Amino acid sequence: MFQEFDIWKLLAGLGIFMFGMFLMEESIKKLSGRAFKGLIRRFTTGKVKSIFSGAFVTSILQSSSAVSLMVLAFVGAGIMTMENAIGVILGSNIGTTITAWIVATIGFKMAIESFALPLIGSGGLGIMFLGKSEKYSNISKLLVGFGFLFMGLGYIKSSVEVLANSIDIGSLPDYGILVFVGVGIVLTAVMQSSSATIAIVLTALNSRIIEFDSAAAVVIGSNVGTTVTILLGAIGAVQVKKRVAYSHFAFNLITGIIALALMPAITYLILQVFSAKGNEVMGLALFHTIFNVVGVLVFYPFIHPFANLLTKVFPDRRTALTRFINNTTTDVAEAGISAMRKETLHLVKNVLRHNLNILHIDERLVFSNYDYSNAEKQNVESAYNKEYENLKLLQAEIFTFSSGIQERELTKEEALELNRYMHGARMALHSAKMLKDIHHNFDEFENANNAFLNNQYTHFRKRLIETYLEIDKLIDESDEDKPNTILKTLAHLKKDDNQFVSLITLAIKTKQIDDIDISTALIVNRAFVQSSRQLLLTLKELLLTSEEVANFEKVQEMNDALLEIG
Repeated sequence: MFQEFDIWKLLAGLGIFMFGMFLMEESIKKLSGRAFKGLIRRFTTGKVKSIFSGAFVTSILQSSSAVSLMVLAFVGAGIMTMENAIGVILGSNIGTTITAWIVATIGFKMAIESFALPLIGSGGLGIMFLGKSEKYSNISKLLVGFGFLFMGLGYIKSSVEVLANSIDIGSLPDYGILVFVGVGIVLTAVMQSSSATIAIVLTALNSRIIEFDSAAAVVIGSNVGTTVTILLGAIGAVQVKKRVAYSHFAFNLITGIIALALMPAITYLILQVFSAKGNEVMGLALFHTIFNVVGVLVFYPFIHPFANLLTKVFPDRRTALTRFINNTTTDVAEAGISAMRKETLHLVKNVLRHNLNILHIDERLVFSNYDYSNAEKQNVESAYNKEYENLKLLQAEIFTFSSGIQERELTKEEALELNRYMHGARMALHSAKMLKDIHHNFDEFENANNAFLNNQYTHFRKRLIETYLEIDKLIDESDEDKPNTILKTLAHLKKDDNQFVSLITLAIKTKQIDDIDISTALIVNRAFVQSSRQLLLTLKELLLTSEEVANFEKVQEMNDALLEIG
């Protein structure tokens, strides 16, 4: 009965289809990945916006997995709240239904060879002759991917049609709807692509191998199966990743249950009211969209309490951020103040790491003899905003500890010393915040289509390394003349600031910079200089004696006056 059926043709078609999807996803991400990340970051300030953003980006990227990874990154970085992340995930489920519409409207309505082969041919030639240009190379890959997608669909379609002619549909047993749901889950989990599962079930429905109800059940199963990959990835992962993964699973599972319960009503609506009886392939695409939209409408009012529930189930694990004050009591003021000084220096070191990461600078280019702990190494690898949150927590621990010392009876000298260290902790955190707030500007300078901004990005990195090498010597106690080194470095910062303004003025005259970038560049430079200045002033408070501080401030006033005159 199956003599004419070619299993290899079916598998080849499936492989070509999935490879086409892969090429499309990769090329679109490279062409517009930054733009979509920016879109998700900017347009997820509310639940409704998040849903629409998730639907739009997923429909373009054709990958809910890619969108989920973006969501994980943004939530982990503190850019996106858990509620808005759930909104993006809800929207991504609607966005994935576009694949079914593309396959249903083009794949079964037109002669596939009439456009698949020209797409592959023109895209392949584009890769050969335009491959040196990253932009045109990715456009060519997009065309090839689109062509492969429909070529694979053509192979699947022809092999399934042969299978349909080889079997008696009426002789097939009725396995029940739940079995077909299970088939959808397993197929999607194995292939890690709900799009491939939907392509197969649309082809089987078009060939009359399965009935509409059974096909709809497979589609429901594919929605649940698409969460298997992210669930496996969440095993042993950080808490925020678990929250996102389980929110995705919970939504798809609940939506699937709702779709099963409403299947008779939705099927009647599609086949009878919308008259899709003669065009069941389009009807199945409509079913896929309807039950996902219904799921979003049902789930929407519960986003806030669900986000709170996930936070309680998967609470953040607080790591030991302190290294000195956690082992010290506030009962003895002298010991407590000494521990607080060391802890504030520890805060400064972590601020240095945070700021280096902002500009993607390897720590080994700056640091000499630091004692790295496992927690610190892990912290360096985390997102900028997560690092900043840890810095805030560490500063809070320092201030809490200092309040305990202040309850003791302190001498005048001890009180002044304690206040200096608290002031230093505030300035250190301020240094990190200033660079955190402009890190996206550095990314824009690095990727701008403007040689002047590209060069300034490189120069900012060089300036930071030079300044931090001096700071490293100060912290490492290898510099014996600390007041003079701090003064020289501050003067150098001032000189660099003036030189940058001069460069901007020259760039304006020679049309090297657009008007819209002038203010941004000046603001970024000012924040950059102030960030380094705050760290140097922090070290003044932590490393110099009271007498040295008094002399330092006198000399600094004189230097500032001379620089202003010059």
